[in-house]
Amino acid sequence: MYDRYESPFCTRYASDEMQYVFSADNKFKTWRKLWIALAKAEKKQGLPITQQQIDELEMYKDQINYDVAIAREKECRHDVMSHVYAYGVQCPNAKGIIHLGATSCYVGDNTDVIVMREGLCIVRRKLLNVLSLLADFAMKYKDMPALAYTHLQPAQLTTVGKRATLWINELMMDLQEVEYRISNLKLLGSKGTTGTQASFVELFEGDDAKIKAVEMDIAKEMGFDSVVPVSGQTYSRKVDSFVVNVLSGIAQSASKFSNDLRLLANFKEMEEPFEKQQIGSSAMPYKRNPMRSERITALARYVMSDSLNPAFTAATQWFERTLDDSANKRIAVAEAFLGVDAILNIMLNVCDGLVVYPKVIEQRVRRELPFMATENIMMSAVKKGGDRQALHEKLRVHSIAAAKVVKEEGGENDLIDRICADPAFGLNRQEIEAILDPAAFTGRSAKQVQEYIDEIVSPVLKANAGVLGEKAQLSV
Repeated sequence: MYDRYESPFCTRYASDEMQYVFSADNKFKTWRKLWIALAKAEKKQGLPITQQQIDELEMYKDQINYDVAIAREKECRHDVMSHVYAYGVQCPNAKGIIHLGATSCYVGDNTDVIVMREGLCIVRRKLLNVLSLLADFAMKYKDMPALAYTHLQPAQLTTVGKRATLWINELMMDLQEVEYRISNLKLLGSKGTTGTQASFVELFEGDDAKIKAVEMDIAKEMGFDSVVPVSGQTYSRKVDSFVVNVLSGIAQSASKFSNDLRLLANFKEMEEPFEKQQIGSSAMPYKRNPMRSERITALARYVMSDSLNPAFTAATQWFERTLDDSANKRIAVAEAFLGVDAILNIMLNVCDGLVVYPKVIEQRVRRELPFMATENIMMSAVKKGGDRQALHEKLRVHSIAAAKVVKEEGGENDLIDRICADPAFGLNRQEIEAILDPAAFTGRSAKQVQEYIDEIVSPVLKANAGVLGEKAQLSV
């Protein structure tokens, strides 16, 4: 269809798997599962519902007669009742007990929670795979010295692998939040029109134990341990806000990674994978633009902005419920998941083929290392009888002169030549070169990588080994 708007999430970015989670088909099939769970629970507590009726509902749970539902909704203007009607057409013997005692939010809200959990499980799996790729990368390059930056200015050295642990650590924090949300999601249950369960009080003649048992049976049937303790007609919209905030957190971490990689590509130290037939620019054939990383940045910006939608929705619900949540949440929540799914797909692709240029990294280190090594050079000269204060002043003067050559004349850093030529230091070039071993300036970087991966990351990956090894297929 080229004559109407289509979401880029569907045509370019999000996976088929995540798109199905938020599809109409998954939603309406989940509605039917919930109606079956309700009927089973009510039958168990003594309502006049037969096994034959439940069997009939089970028979058609995945065979949705969409044409009937669509036609009926045009008449009644109510999506839930149109599907109750359509289900009843297929199940004439059970039509009288479908949705018994429930309000629309019984299927709508419970389905939303179920769908969010399904989406979070996909996000969790992909996040683990990204972490696995980055952990391998960190270990491979744990010893390779590289310039570290503060204020985007060269600072002390780090290693390529140590920098990767910064990306990993933020994603590990996100994983913890995802797992917390998955484990703490609760169904709305069967709360009735204003959350008082009044209809169920009528059905069960005020038997509290039976009313509570129905809710717990529904929860168990749908794979949950519990339901929300109190509610209005809906579950608190803060739940949506909490979930989308977790997705926003992943977007933040991914954007940090992609921005770092874009800067490193500019420095020519690292690059994202570049396919043989890939075109970097329509005008400049030589270019290798970091288009995947740029896409991560773009999508992350959208997801982070989108997190405001559920926050405002939660803040503006009146009393037991208003319907100004519906149109917003069905867009905002779904697209946050689709956005993060797309981001993680790209990260899987990028992290599986990160390109490192050791010679460039070494060259950039060598250009800056003389400045960083001045204190060590000064200490070595003092050991040979030099005056610390006098040497400090000479190093200051030499450093300013060398920086001028680099910045104003476009020359190479000649600080070491200046020090070698100054007899006050009493050091020859060989002695100074020995001081300039980059590995001596990376601190505990390599050990930190080893410890962090071994103690923190690997146990998580080993516990989830069954979901690792996923490859991303990008549409465009």
